[in-house]
Amino acid sequence: MDCFITDVTADGLLIRETKFRKNRLVPLHDTAKIGFDRYLARRRQVSSADDHVFIGDHGRALPYHAVHETFKTLLREANLWPAPGHPRPRLHDLRHTFAVRALQVSQPGRTRVNQHMVALSTYLGHVNIYATYWYLDVAADLMRDIADVGEAYMRGAQS
Repeated sequence: MDCFITDVTADGLLIRETKFRKNRLVPLHDTAKIGFDRYLARRRQVSSADDHVFIGDHGRALPYHAVHETFKTLLREANLWPAPGHPRPRLHDLRHTFAVRALQVSQPGRTRVNQHMVALSTYLGHVNIYATYWYLDVAADLMRDIADVGEAYMRGAQS
């Protein structure tokens, strides 16, 4: 049996020992599962004592610089490389975009947003929910919604 296979479940991919020494389960969208299954078929063909799911050509865990260089190559090939003087997309921007969009599509209402924030915080592997609230600052529409709710609350409280 593959030593890494315990990190792959029907519910998603188990991420072990994050920077805050936490484990979390990351669900995969059906479209991601298709590509992931293709990768796993190839991964099983590589003889490696390494128990990481993602390994490089030498059968060892992928170092960050290799992932970063691959991301930069993909940006160039997709013609997403910015003009001189403009910031280039960063690998971590994918995570930020996901978090902001997840908040933007959450159901309105204070209780539902709070529940969504707790779930998002867990999904992102944050140590506490305050690290997740930072994402609210990034989207003007989220801040506007929060201001509108606060204003309505104050009007109701003063009536």
